[in-house]
Amino acid sequence: MSKNNYFVHAQALNESNNIGNDTRIWAFTHILPQAKIGSHCNICDHVFIENDVLIGDRVTIKCGVQVWDGVTLEDDVFIGPNVTFTNDIFPRSDIHLQENLLTVIKQGASIGANATILPGITIGINAMIGAGAVVTRSIPPKAIVVGNPARIIGYVDTKSSDIKDNKDLQLSNVVKMAKSSVAGVTLHNQVEASDIRGSLSVGEFERDIPFHVLRYFLVYDVPTAETRGEHAHFKCHQFLIAVKGSVHVVADDGVHREEFLLDTPNIGLHLPPMTWGIQYSYSSDSVLLVFASEYYDSEDYIRSYDQFIELINQGKGIT
Repeated sequence: MSKNNYFVHAQALNESNNIGNDTRIWAFTHILPQAKIGSHCNICDHVFIENDVLIGDRVTIKCGVQVWDGVTLEDDVFIGPNVTFTNDIFPRSDIHLQENLLTVIKQGASIGANATILPGITIGINAMIGAGAVVTRSIPPKAIVVGNPARIIGYVDTKSSDIKDNKDLQLSNVVKMAKSSVAGVTLHNQVEASDIRGSLSVGEFERDIPFHVLRYFLVYDVPTAETRGEHAHFKCHQFLIAVKGSVHVVADDGVHREEFLLDTPNIGLHLPPMTWGIQYSYSSDSVLLVFASEYYDSEDYIRSYDQFIELINQGKGIT
């Protein structure tokens, strides 16, 4: 059966008039009256969609999914078979929430089969949720997460850096610098001296570290499942050194993303202003030293990736 340029299978029950053009609703699906569904969506068999639900354009929902009140699926989202959404942290029979906890799946995100999404969280743009994952906290843009509870194992559309394999960079008796694909981001091999007494790595401010340093901080005792960073700065330069252990760093200029493994104390990574930085997959013994060009200023932080991309599109990135 076709209505208003969208298709409803004869064995489906659609009570909503808020369905976009060219959307297809297949057998044994039930959609309640207040649900809003965009155009070019594909709603497969045995899907239930409650009232307080907003679904964007070009969304795919595979078989066996229930989309409860308070869930928003933005444009181009993929929901795999038997994904479970929730909207109540402490459910009790015949006791109803006065206000639904809101769950937002941002544009382009994909959720694998049998994943469980707890309420009140946001899954970021283009994130990838692995099959069977149990997502208990918000997920940053483009993150790849797996497991129970879900943890970040990587980022989509991110090039793995091979700069450290450059033999010229590996020379230890002179400082070497190599450019990455991300605007302004450079990897630095500091001078290193090793003998029977041990090893020494040294760098000189404003010579080897390419800005005037006003502050430093150390990051350590980070659970390996945790992600840090997830922000950019308007003015602040940062220089990162893993003085012990290892940490993965993702740098993003709004066009290019590259991932770096910092695992030796003579390698430093320069992140200039207007670079989205992420640190994750810390080893259990890791200590990350960061030099900064500015004193701490909360107003210098860009904490929303959407805002960061908007600023980049306005031409405020590194040139």
